[in-house]
Amino acid sequence: MDRLELARVLKAARARIAPDEVGLPAGPRRRVAGLRREEVAQLAGLSVDYVVRLEQGRGPRPSVQVLTALTRALRLETDERDQVFRLAGSAPPLAGRVEMSVRPSVLRLLQRLNDLPALVLSARGDVLAHNSMADALLGDLSRWPERRRNIIWQRFLGTVGTRVAPGPDEDEATARHAVGSLRTALSRYPDDPDLRALVDELLAGSERFRQLWEEGGSVVRRSMHKTVDHPDLGPLVLDCDTLLLPDTDQSLIVYSAAAGTREASALDVLRVMGTERMRVDSA
Repeated sequence: MDRLELARVLKAARARIAPDEVGLPAGPRRRVAGLRREEVAQLAGLSVDYVVRLEQGRGPRPSVQVLTALTRALRLETDERDQVFRLAGSAPPLAGRVEMSVRPSVLRLLQRLNDLPALVLSARGDVLAHNSMADALLGDLSRWPERRRNIIWQRFLGTVGTRVAPGPDEDEATARHAVGSLRTALSRYPDDPDLRALVDELLAGSERFRQLWEEGGSVVRRSMHKTVDHPDLGPLVLDCDTLLLPDTDQSLIVYSAAAGTREASALDVLRVMGTERMRVDSA
């Protein structure tokens, strides 16, 4: 591990990012170029002290999970991400593994969608990025632990509960879709250890997942309707469109509603309300 060079690269990457690029207010009294250390820590789900120690060249060797979160927060391109992994003494993500880094161009697009809830999912259902409207609709997704920030794990094994509240028919269809998409991912990435571990955990912990898995269906992510039970606005039946990102096998999920509907009015309210109330309760 080359601590000093890693520190230099991380500081340079942080200085290149403007706050508004990641949905943060610039504020009138910024003394540093780019992001502050506490902002990087917030985006990566790390402690500020940990980020400080890394930038001072005295931190411990970061785990692969930490490196993934950090390079994603810093919006590094693939070559830059791989350099950070090598400087930290870890092998870069291999071909044949599920891609966990979101391209900067996709993150820019996500931030432009500031009037609709949107999130980016990996091939195995990990929530890789989301905008403030997604927080307002679904709750603060960043509060899920890093290794549990997966919509399929949360659906079958989550204990906190989500705001997604489908009726019986919708629940059956979306459950089959979730299991089928994971089976498709496993067929594409048979050597990905994290994907295999996720499937094994779901098989061991959820009888419903096991039953659906044994039926053997495979699907690709597709658009559908989703019912979200918002604590202030009640049940909302929304269009949930899936935009495929073929280069990384990721999906951009966007929630919307037809003009003139109660759901469209509810989304208008969420744009005004923001996320302050949403940060009080769970997703």
